[in-house]
Amino acid sequence: MSIGQIFNQVIVIFLLMLLGALIQKLGFLHPQSINDVTNIVLYFLSPLVIIRAFEQPFSPARFYQLLLLIVAVFLTYFVSILVAKLFFHRVKDQNIRRIATYGSIYSNNGFMGIPLAQGLFGSVGVFYAVASMIGFNVMSWTQGIGIFQQPTQRKFSSQFKKIILNPNIIAIIIGLVMFTTSYRLPKVLASFINYTSPAFTPLSMIVIGSNLANLSLKNIRLPRALWVSLLVRNIIFPLLGAVILLVMGISGVPLFTTIILNACPVAGLVVLFTMQAGGDARPATVLMSLSTIMCLVTIPLVYWLASLF
Repeated sequence: MSIGQIFNQVIVIFLLMLLGALIQKLGFLHPQSINDVTNIVLYFLSPLVIIRAFEQPFSPARFYQLLLLIVAVFLTYFVSILVAKLFFHRVKDQNIRRIATYGSIYSNNGFMGIPLAQGLFGSVGVFYAVASMIGFNVMSWTQGIGIFQQPTQRKFSSQFKKIILNPNIIAIIIGLVMFTTSYRLPKVLASFINYTSPAFTPLSMIVIGSNLANLSLKNIRLPRALWVSLLVRNIIFPLLGAVILLVMGISGVPLFTTIILNACPVAGLVVLFTMQAGGDARPATVLMSLSTIMCLVTIPLVYWLASLF
């Protein structure tokens, strides 16, 4: 895949986001509507896209690649967590330190990454993107949420429940069973999924765009730590992940799918976790928005730099 194809796909994604911003500005999308569409995308369309990707004959080589990717993804998280602590442990403002640390480690690999993987590599890309989604859901709901909590607030049972009951994790489990048994869905159900899953990409990008519509130049005031977090999230950690993947011998579609998901912007959960911790969510919202806008340039840049190795 050439850098031109990557850039074109990113442009298409951002045009969909601009459409979402325009719809919101014209008053066709209200906060409750945006919330409803978000839930439809996360809890219904995304799982269908994942299940569709697993409907294929079992391949030992492909299954091995997926397991190797999962190991690489978790290794990347562990290294990123250590580096993020070195970067931000001296930040005095607890709210900013939490946002910077989480924002640098965790990317929006489901809501934005899956559409990119689907657009660039089809169902094969979504298949390998599952490794990043497993890593994100496990790490974000354990270490990630722990960044915003006191030690006494951390309950393994509730965190484990959120991981297992996540619709995307349920879809991954169903998909793995289908893949390992080479199970084929009934024609009617397969047709239903084929009709509905293409709606995932445009709707998810429209939602992201609608959330960016209220960003103004007046709001772009961030502490230095959050500017560092932007650089780390959008460029440094994706390249760090690329090095780990290459050292582990991963190449081709598995490599570039994972690199693209690693290069996605700050995860939206940073806003939710900040609010749950009673912190000021405005810096988190601005960080996520700027990171998303910067991805127009940084995703193709990271892809190009990784392709040089």
